[in-house]
Amino acid sequence: MAAPNNPGFLRQAGDFSNWNVYRKSVIVSDVTELFVRRHMTYSKKTEEQMRQAARSCKQNIVEGVTDGAVSVELCIKLLGVAKGSLRELLEDYGDFLRQNGLETWAPTDPRTRQTRRYCKADNDPATFVKKCSERSAETIANIMLTQCRQLDTMLSAVLRRVERDFLASGGIKEKMSATRRQLRGY
Repeated sequence: MAAPNNPGFLRQAGDFSNWNVYRKSVIVSDVTELFVRRHMTYSKKTEEQMRQAARSCKQNIVEGVTDGAVSVELCIKLLGVAKGSLRELLEDYGDFLRQNGLETWAPTDPRTRQTRRYCKADNDPATFVKKCSERSAETIANIMLTQCRQLDTMLSAVLRRVERDFLASGGIKEKMSATRRQLRGY
């Protein structure tokens, strides 16, 4: 048991439900579910892969943040899996547009700029899903390209922060040893 003036070495994962990176992953998951139900009926395999990639991104963020309380290495691995799943989903949305002869909005397109601003400002999954439910398949896919790119950038920032925190504070083994030495008075 840790001394009263020592907080110990175990961290609590805390509530991540209001983190922007988590809320964006919920949006990606929920809008992808809406999208595949409406527009991917011709390919069950792709439909399931898109669902799984969106779910994997969200769930690996949850697991990575939670497991990060005891293992920085596991946190980094799981956040990396989340990024990989997100990139897979990004590719699926791009494939959908290309394979169906639909337009992929250019980065300089005014619709892309407007979408970027909206995606950056809105983190409410219910509102986002409602607005997307009123859009065409082409529009939803382009919105999701933007949303996925923003989430990818956010995940990269989280990984950099985990790295900085590790370099500054070390991992759990170092904290365990330091706590033990402190309790023994060395």
